[in-house]
Amino acid sequence: MAKVEAVLFVADSALSTRKIAQLATLANASEAKELIDQLNAALEATHSAFHIKRVATGYQMMTQPQFSFWLNKLHQRQAALKLSAPAMETLAIVVYRQPITRADIESIRGVQSAEMLKQLMDRGLVRIGGKDDSLGRPFLYESTRKFLEIFGLKNLDDLPMGEALRIRPEQPKTASETNEEEAELEPAEEEVSEETESTGVVDDNGEEEDEDLSAA
Repeated sequence: MAKVEAVLFVADSALSTRKIAQLATLANASEAKELIDQLNAALEATHSAFHIKRVATGYQMMTQPQFSFWLNKLHQRQAALKLSAPAMETLAIVVYRQPITRADIESIRGVQSAEMLKQLMDRGLVRIGGKDDSLGRPFLYESTRKFLEIFGLKNLDDLPMGEALRIRPEQPKTASETNEEEAELEPAEEEVSEETESTGVVDDNGEEEDEDLSAA
């Protein structure tokens, strides 16, 4: 457990359980996860300033939130990580609407956003994740793993008000869903065919008789 603590203490970023097991010479990733849980329990029991949190795709040792005020004074971290209001606005749009083109970002903000995107990419918070299928094939922007680590998020589902604000890509319909839709349409098609099959007319007595086309 002490080896796991030492590895996490000096790590610059989040580490996967497999990497922790490799660095701490453990049997496997399962043992690393078990020791992390034990270490977290020990830190909590002693009211330590540290705790281990799951962020992005790994684990990272962090200080408790209540100590951030004094740590910012010591390391000037707030100045290093501080984003301007326009940059934070752009980052929020990318995070909640990703993947998103620059044109869509600018339509939401109402101003040019090329410089803001460049700043966010220079800080490693945003990256180009591909190209859109629309005319001109513009770049699609998305958040990075570093963004999750800096903001202490396990994944995008941990975003504040994520259920209400986050736009998720539409999933393609499965074969079963397509078959169900076709099955629902079949009865309607049968009803139409039954109506078109009848060529008779109804007389004044309510009885159906064949229409004499030759008389016409």
